[in-house]
Amino acid sequence: MGSTTSFPRVSIPKDNISLVTGGNAGIGYHTAKWLAMMGGTVIIACRSEEKANQAIQQMNKEFTEEKQKQTVGVVDYEQLNVEFMSLNLNSLKSVMNFVETYKASGRKLHKLYCNAGIGLQDKVSYTEDGHEQIFQVNYLSHFLMVSHLLPVMKSSGPDCRIVLLSSLAHRSAHFDAADIEGKKYSEPKYDSTEIYGRSKVYMIMQMFSLNEILKDTNVTVLSLHPGIVRTVLLSSFGRGIVKPFLALANAFGATKSPFEGAWTSLNAGVNPELVGVRDVYFSDSKPKSSTAASKNKSYQEALWAYSIECLKDYLPENILRELQ
Repeated sequence: MGSTTSFPRVSIPKDNISLVTGGNAGIGYHTAKWLAMMGGTVIIACRSEEKANQAIQQMNKEFTEEKQKQTVGVVDYEQLNVEFMSLNLNSLKSVMNFVETYKASGRKLHKLYCNAGIGLQDKVSYTEDGHEQIFQVNYLSHFLMVSHLLPVMKSSGPDCRIVLLSSLAHRSAHFDAADIEGKKYSEPKYDSTEIYGRSKVYMIMQMFSLNEILKDTNVTVLSLHPGIVRTVLLSSFGRGIVKPFLALANAFGATKSPFEGAWTSLNAGVNPELVGVRDVYFSDSKPKSSTAASKNKSYQEALWAYSIECLKDYLPENILRELQ
């Protein structure tokens, strides 16, 4: 009956709300779909309403097929509880519009997946806010979102989880407190491999820093490497020094489908054995050690201070108190 997977098929109450950034495609799509197929309510946060609605339509089609196969863990609803909310991580104003709309709704939030991201770029780009694009989309905008949604999650009942998607690429990144965004890697020596890796080590560092301030609360934070997943984002890595390694991974069957790539995310969000667990970096749903740089307390503090400075116009006093 159905397929075997490496994440627990748990029953999720309909009023248990998950938010998945980039839930319209790739790993995020399968994460959102399965959270909903196990019974929960899911919000897809992305830029395109059209693409989100297409994704939701496809999810319901696949949901019907899974019910017909009597796949283990799939609820018997008429249709999935999945909806769209507009979010553009290239814009801090868009992030603020998103969080203010969410807070005004009065809804709870039980699972927050910081999943969306961009891959390698051909040339350096800056957002309308003046930040290096990979840094903002993959890390800084998620930091702002998390900061504002912490009070909501704290009041949403026991076992609320934040899942930060990192990457194996964090292992090749260097930390430079004087150049956190990597702006010195400008053309003609632009190195988006380094910038991407930094954005992913920052997600792990954010996990440690958040858990420090959340240690006595109902909210826990985990991070993970989903695997080498065959997505649109992965296609950006088929160039430069990364290209031969990617070709080797494909040749030896070391890459994953987007569905398989979602397993570690789903495990982190729903596994009942992870209630209260924090400060763990997962790969293939197993705890792994992240780099020494990611665990360096002084590096974490430098990144935190820089992030707060970047976002000072968007962090009122009540939110700053949440971050202390």
